[in-house]
Amino acid sequence: MKPIKTSNAPEAIGPYSQAVDSGTGLVFLSGQLPIDPATGAFPEGGVKEQTRQSLLNVAAILREAGLGLGNVVKTTVFLSDMGDFAAMNEVYAEFFSAPFPARSAVAVKALPKGALVEIECIAVR
Repeated sequence: MKPIKTSNAPEAIGPYSQAVDSGTGLVFLSGQLPIDPATGAFPEGGVKEQTRQSLLNVAAILREAGLGLGNVVKTTVFLSDMGDFAAMNEVYAEFFSAPFPARSAVAVKALPKGALVEIECIAVR
């Protein structure tokens, strides 16, 4: 395993890596909160702005691994409120194009730091 780390995405806030290259052609990204790495804060607004920031963080980590969003084969989206699904989906569609990665979207009771969304993914080399 090889950890992947970039200053263009938020630092890990616990004992985990931003991403790990498995050495088998798969890269696993940890869940990305909508933290702006420049400010350490969530963007102003709601779930759309937070979704955009989470995906910008995903893209930055993928770039560090020498990959892009087109390499993503699976995402998992965690929402603090399933009522935000349509708004999240609208922004998500700006980042991915056909053939779209497989995806799960689930509502959770709470996310770290009170986030509205967190997104993790698996990419292939």
